[in-house]
Amino acid sequence: MANLPNIVILGDYERALRRFSQWDRIEQNSNLTIHHEPLLDEALYEAVKDADVIAIVRDRSPFNEAMIARLPKLKLLMFTGKRNGTLDSAALLARHIPIACTLGGPSKETTTELTWALILGASKQLVRQNHLVISGGWRDELSVLPMLSGERLGVIGLGAIGSAVARVGKAFGMEIVTWSPNMTQERAATEGATSVSLDELLSTSKIVTMHLVAGPGTKGLISADQLALMRPDSILVNTSRSALINMSDLCVALKKGCPGQAAVDVFDIEPLPSNDPLRSTPNLLATPHLGFIAEPVFKMFSQGITETLEAWLDQKPAPHPYQP
Repeated sequence: MANLPNIVILGDYERALRRFSQWDRIEQNSNLTIHHEPLLDEALYEAVKDADVIAIVRDRSPFNEAMIARLPKLKLLMFTGKRNGTLDSAALLARHIPIACTLGGPSKETTTELTWALILGASKQLVRQNHLVISGGWRDELSVLPMLSGERLGVIGLGAIGSAVARVGKAFGMEIVTWSPNMTQERAATEGATSVSLDELLSTSKIVTMHLVAGPGTKGLISADQLALMRPDSILVNTSRSALINMSDLCVALKKGCPGQAAVDVFDIEPLPSNDPLRSTPNLLATPHLGFIAEPVFKMFSQGITETLEAWLDQKPAPHPYQP
């Protein structure tokens, strides 16, 4: 309807948003479009060129300064969660376009769970063992597996998720070491960990797990030189951001067998292209960015979007304005 505002929702890959909140009022008072497939470049522009409001699920749809400049009708942009790494917030604020977000929900807890699912799945070779059973086989000589108890867990980044991962490792009887750009022994000790150099962490840890925020100082932190330091029986785990690891270097390193395995939930391009070499790397356990994919999280996302859109339609302030 021509006189109603255009609201565009992007990145609802899971088709979850309608399940967890009421959209009737928004549909009655706007031209609402929800996109479920990934959109980039001109396809993204075509989807949003007439939008008054854009809502993005996580950081699945990049909006740089050039794209924002092509959207003269835009009056509000919002995203789910509290951080978006692909949004040029300065370009929006320069045009006085408000930015809103939602609460993040228990995404840290579910990411911790997935981190340990990956660690255990890789170390116990669960995919291979399952394949043996369903193909009619049983244990073989490769089924004699190592234990994590007594091994060293290297946690890169000891924030909320890294700390939770470390506590689980401690419960398994692992020795915890940690590194981050500003780590101190005092901070490490609060989680029962020891602060070591990055080189020591990489070269001595059975499990290396990434829990840093990706930024200018941490992009490509783990590249060919760092991967070469890792134990041939080690497992590199990343449920944080793919930018922390040079993924091309990782693919090469895995083929060389150092590290022995990787367990990865995040990728440079998502969904991962069908011809990406990572899909055919045998010592890689890969999951499709499931860290935050949980019902309580998406319930908070969905309700946060509808609350914000209803407030905008009522010309009221957003419940959760973004603070850059």
